[in-house]
Amino acid sequence: MLGLAKRLNIPIFQESTSEIYGDPLVHPQTEDYWGHVNPIEPRACCDEGKCMAVGDGRGVSNFIVQALQGKNITIFGDGLQTRSFCYVSDLIDGFVKMMDQEMDLVGPINLWNHIDVNMLELAEIVLQKTKSSSPLDFRPLSEDDPRQRQPDISKASNSLNWAPSLDLADGLDSTVD
Repeated sequence: MLGLAKRLNIPIFQESTSEIYGDPLVHPQTEDYWGHVNPIEPRACCDEGKCMAVGDGRGVSNFIVQALQGKNITIFGDGLQTRSFCYVSDLIDGFVKMMDQEMDLVGPINLWNHIDVNMLELAEIVLQKTKSSSPLDFRPLSEDDPRQRQPDISKASNSLNWAPSLDLADGLDSTVD
């Protein structure tokens, strides 16, 4: 595909994940940060991607499904580890803006939400949105689980005039529905 794109002078778009930063030592993470990744730890396979399947091990989907089913909300560790969540329509908007740019725009470019939230806060918001009274169930933290994920999206803002438009609460409303 790269050879064909070069021959036809067309861009290639490759999507990735925040997992490339591992358990970052720098906050927020810029596109030139190489990450802090342990290549032999259990999470190194980067799972299969960011799917929204029931029981896929992701905070948002697991919390919502557990809350809607009246099950305990599973929190790993103390729940103070942070993640940044970007609603899919914002992400697609960023993809389109990136592909519509001139050929001289080269990534990587963080298309993400720059606001991080800890997992306890996420669980509380999900409980509120689902009107669930599910209790929190604290479990041991997974090996090499990152403590903080917070991207620097200034390159996307400056180069693409892009920023996420939906906040976490609004995105969760749509996801819960």
